[in-house]
Amino acid sequence: MLYDNLGVNDQGHLTVGGLDTVALAEEFGAPLYVLDEDQVRANCRTYRQAMAEWMPGGSLPLFAGKALCFKGLYPVLEEEGMGADVVSPGEIYTALAGGFPAEKLYFHGNNKTDEDIAYALDCGVGCFIVDNHQELERLEQAAGARSHRQRVLLRVTPGIDPHTLQAINTGRIDCQFGVPIETGQAAQFVADALSRPHLQVEGFHSHIGSQIFEAAPFCDAVDILLDFAHAMRQAHGFVARTLNLGGGFGVRYRESDPTVDIPGNIRALADHLRRGCETKGYPMPRVLLEPGRSIVANAGLTLYRVGGVKTIAGYRSYVTVNGGMTDNPRYALYQAPYTVLPASRMGETRDFLCTVAGRCCESGDLIQEKVSLPQPARDDLLAVLTTGAYNFTMASNYNRLCRPALVMVRGGKARLAVRRQTFADLVACDL
Repeated sequence: MLYDNLGVNDQGHLTVGGLDTVALAEEFGAPLYVLDEDQVRANCRTYRQAMAEWMPGGSLPLFAGKALCFKGLYPVLEEEGMGADVVSPGEIYTALAGGFPAEKLYFHGNNKTDEDIAYALDCGVGCFIVDNHQELERLEQAAGARSHRQRVLLRVTPGIDPHTLQAINTGRIDCQFGVPIETGQAAQFVADALSRPHLQVEGFHSHIGSQIFEAAPFCDAVDILLDFAHAMRQAHGFVARTLNLGGGFGVRYRESDPTVDIPGNIRALADHLRRGCETKGYPMPRVLLEPGRSIVANAGLTLYRVGGVKTIAGYRSYVTVNGGMTDNPRYALYQAPYTVLPASRMGETRDFLCTVAGRCCESGDLIQEKVSLPQPARDDLLAVLTTGAYNFTMASNYNRLCRPALVMVRGGKARLAVRRQTFADLVACDL
């Protein structure tokens, strides 16, 4: 099995968190998102414990809500001692509705509107991660109008390539996020921020990309950030108390993917940072990380019912399911790899090679190609693994399809966390 929380029971059915996926689909319907809460908690603890052991005091993992955001998740994150980053007022609202403390929220975004800024300030969001000069100006005005001094981190781009998919590479110079160090613009950005009386600059933020399996690219980013921080201390007397190194540790989507040693990577990163600070005589800053995918991806899977099989002689066979790009657009967007399993027929020989296709009126609506299954039949249950990240949050109502329900499982029990949309929901905002 791809992950330890998966198994096969005596009926030949796939299990997740010890629960029969066929029984879950019968009770809650399909398509169905399933999230193993115990696995989410274990992933949170991996980060918390490793950072507490190796990183300076005050270091903290911040869950990246863009990976998965619904109200019922935030009590889990709070109980596990996580911070959270948010990228929109909607994510802020969801976190607060889930009882998450506003002061532990870090507000991202490269185009925060005046309304976004006002909302976040009025909610008491703990820290803004400021992306550009225009945001500095608007945030200074809004904070000043409230006689408030807002904590901020300044997002800079280190200009390195972590050799990941270009769609999720955010560390290069030519990027819409942050201000580049190499061009000299980041130095001007810092000077501008330090001149603002209602902004309390605490340090720097960078994010180099996603699906990174080793510590080396993060260590390269640390070298650049420390050189930059040292130069800013010499120029302005400013000492960064916080370095936010972003997210990006990868997860396994297929058996061929490597296993990521997250504690080992965190230790290597901490050791590298410590040596760099000692070499430069720079005070060791606290470290923030922004895991998202690596907290929830392997905790989730999606269940589908097979609709039919279409074989085109001399070409390929299509197995259609009752979901698709509306609940998982990642293959359509950038051919994301997934493992697909015959959840209701795990003990049978998988000798039927096919493409699993969705139900949308788009030729690009595919879930995965070159999938091996038992000869499929209508109403078979398929499971797509590692869908806890960027599936629920990227879902749409294209073709006026209703979004699936989301079920959380813990300790051998399942509970509905997000109900399935209804046709009435589809027209609720229509006038």
